[in-house]
Amino acid sequence: MARVMYFDCSSGAAGDMVLGALIDAGVPLEAVRGALGSLGLNHDLSTERVMRAGLSATYLSVVRKSAVGRDHTHQPAHGHDQAHDHDHPHDHAHRHDEHDGRLHDHGEDGHRSVDQIVHLIGHSALSTAGKARASAMILRLAEAEAAIHNVPVSEVHLHEVGAVDSIIDIVGAVAAFEWLDVDDVVSSPLNVGGGSVTIAHGTYPVPAPATLRLLAGVPVYGGEIQSELVTPTGALVVSSYAKSYGPVPAMTVDRIGYGAGTKDFPGRPNVLRVVIGERTATTASDAGDVVKIECEIDDMNPQLFGPAFDRLLAAGALDVYATPIQMKKGRPGSLLTVLGRPADRSALCDVVFRETTTIGVRFAVMGRDTLERASHDVALEGGVVRMKVATRRGVVVNAAPEFDDCVRVAAATGQPVKAVQADALRAWFALADKGHA
Repeated sequence: MARVMYFDCSSGAAGDMVLGALIDAGVPLEAVRGALGSLGLNHDLSTERVMRAGLSATYLSVVRKSAVGRDHTHQPAHGHDQAHDHDHPHDHAHRHDEHDGRLHDHGEDGHRSVDQIVHLIGHSALSTAGKARASAMILRLAEAEAAIHNVPVSEVHLHEVGAVDSIIDIVGAVAAFEWLDVDDVVSSPLNVGGGSVTIAHGTYPVPAPATLRLLAGVPVYGGEIQSELVTPTGALVVSSYAKSYGPVPAMTVDRIGYGAGTKDFPGRPNVLRVVIGERTATTASDAGDVVKIECEIDDMNPQLFGPAFDRLLAAGALDVYATPIQMKKGRPGSLLTVLGRPADRSALCDVVFRETTTIGVRFAVMGRDTLERASHDVALEGGVVRMKVATRRGVVVNAAPEFDDCVRVAAATGQPVKAVQADALRAWFALADKGHA
């Protein structure tokens, strides 16, 4: 069965709450530190057990290491967890001592451009896919702010987007997800809270403009708590990973994690909960809807399709492909097809317009039926190969070795890749016959 994670956002979501919950669910703090340490930032993470309305949870703090060797932990003074995560470019008028207390870097740690942040991420310890996802998330955050203020992304005040704590929240979350290796993520609708929030430009209703834009296409609701419950980074991480929204999916639970917000609301635990387990038997309706986005292109350098595919997959596309077609006036062209989650349609269309020469797209939402998927490791001479196994009502339908793993083992042993593939299949079937796969 496939691994699934459920986000319970009944008390909202924030970047540090997500990361705290994932660590509470079993992600080693050192694994996250390893990814962050490769960024070369002079900061660290610390965790502590706290109580929120009688519920024990992990509270995550960003620690700045001083030049004299002492560490300084910045505690939020107001807001849900860090109020605005320092990823609100429109908050740049706040001084450090009057803001919400989340890390506010000045000097060499602040005022980073999107390109500079992406460069940092490119040299991180994340996998290639993880780097692409983290970079796409940073870009999406900046694009939301640019749209709100009607300026190009290059002109967005990245004082806050570039703050170290926002980079840590995003890169840390990506590293944690890579460690957990879940196949699917489902989220509850997000409780955004209520009331108003004051930022540099004035007082605005909750959710703040950037948060609301990042939650486009995501089910939300307001509650009786008059406080900001969802921050931009929280909205970014949840909406980037969740493939669908609704109740807890059918699963056998094996991990639970609670990430604490700063405030302690009487009678309501201010936590984000993650539930992780193995999916149980599903029906066709459980597979969820997909959106198909299409456009014809006949005036683009074919070399640009590759980078466009990479950007679309990093932005959450489930699949991308191009089909050769014959267009009007006898011109050869390509039909670009992008499959994704309905909630990601707008973001995927943005990528299509930015990375290709098309001036219009069409889309349709359709249902789908899928096989249950799982990953199993087989040990071969030269390394471990992951097997992708698909089942239908408990019966194995397909089993295939991960190609990149086969290439790595082939390089280590000098064997042909096809021989490693065959060895992996034989090893898996031997385990399956013994009931170990």
